[in-house]
Amino acid sequence: MTPTSPPDDAVLPARHPEAPAPGTAIGSHYVHCFGCGPQQTGGLQMDVRAGEGLDVTAEFVVKPLHQGGPGLAHGGILVTAMDETLGSLNWLLHTAAVTGRLESDFVRPVPVDSLLHIRAWVTGVVGRKIYCAGEGRIGGPEGPVAIRAQALFIQVKLEHFTTHGRPEDIKAALDDPDLFKRARAFEVNP
Repeated sequence: MTPTSPPDDAVLPARHPEAPAPGTAIGSHYVHCFGCGPQQTGGLQMDVRAGEGLDVTAEFVVKPLHQGGPGLAHGGILVTAMDETLGSLNWLLHTAAVTGRLESDFVRPVPVDSLLHIRAWVTGVVGRKIYCAGEGRIGGPEGPVAIRAQALFIQVKLEHFTTHGRPEDIKAALDDPDLFKRARAFEVNP
């Protein structure tokens, strides 16, 4: 058993009644997020969608600026994509949480210009701890597995973000007149 494996007393919670409908785009939690923010031109700009149960899918195209070795995705970019996708599971539970631990296994290289399709799911919850796993496949949901990950997220209160974030960014998020966008800004691991 690893720190990212759910213990025997973990339970699978019910999907929150206000979770997005299956197939619905979850959207960016913050416009400047490197993983999902639409204003991050060098970011991943991931498209994350709610699944049927406690799962989500996400996709992004590996751009030339995401490469590590010549013509291949940087491993840190792939882990970032996994972290963003796994963190989006918290929207299905309607809780704010941050990454406590993330373990990844690189199975095969991902070429630049490839589509990476990621599926992530909740594996259990104990107290404030949310356990989850995911895998990324090249080209689509049936493509070859390129990366696998398991993670432990810890539920936090809004104060986690307002205490530790850069004041001008916190103010901008809190001042947004759209209540939905304001709440979403603090949902996923920054």
